[in-house]
Amino acid sequence: MELTLRIWRQARAEARGAFETYRVGGVTDHMSLLEVLDVLNQELIGRGEEPVAFEHDCREGICGSCGFVVNGVAHGPREGTTVCQLHMRHFRDRDLLVLEPWRARAFPIVKDLVVDRSAFDRIIGSGGFISTRAGSAPEANAIPIAKETAEHAMDAAECIGCGACAAACPNGSAMLFVAAKITHLGLLPQGQPERRTRASAMVDAMEREGFGSCSNHRECEAVCPKRISVKAIARMNRDWLAAAVSAGGGSGKISR
Repeated sequence: MELTLRIWRQARAEARGAFETYRVGGVTDHMSLLEVLDVLNQELIGRGEEPVAFEHDCREGICGSCGFVVNGVAHGPREGTTVCQLHMRHFRDRDLLVLEPWRARAFPIVKDLVVDRSAFDRIIGSGGFISTRAGSAPEANAIPIAKETAEHAMDAAECIGCGACAAACPNGSAMLFVAAKITHLGLLPQGQPERRTRASAMVDAMEREGFGSCSNHRECEAVCPKRISVKAIARMNRDWLAAAVSAGGGSGKISR
């Protein structure tokens, strides 16, 4: 099959960008979109042209580094799928695919389809560490945790920090990402000592990074490759409010 790719090209952060159109032949059903870009880049290099810059690592849908927008949808039209797992069997011969980077103020463009997502790293870092003593793994039954609680915690832990939630949100909000990170530890016994201070610190960090507020569009949930629920945002809001009350106030900036 043959595909037409309309790709956002931008040489560097301060440069002007524009869409450029390429035709790629010899595409097979089992190829992922990243493999199609590999084929295109080999052709561009062979012609002495600059290859398309994009991020990737595991190519197994578990690292979150490969995300960009496909035909106006973060990670493309398949629900619960990362770009590296978006295979060409879901498209037709001579389809047009429009590829562009995440569009969020807190994700400045580095080059082409690559954006700087270090804001997520700084938010995670602001959460600090748990004070529970580390060491060898405890016996499985030493800390009884209800099955439902453990499942909710592990669901939140699936977040891979790809940034699709912020890119899809009309406000550029990162609340689903932050809520997933807060919920993971906030539900488990090990995370209880710092539960409220963690929520407060991470929400404050999110605001400093320039992410927008949540207005319940739920686009984040729709594009999340791990299908994390917006219920995590409600849980985060409760922890943040509890922290604000116990501290005798708060910024009052979080949207509910």
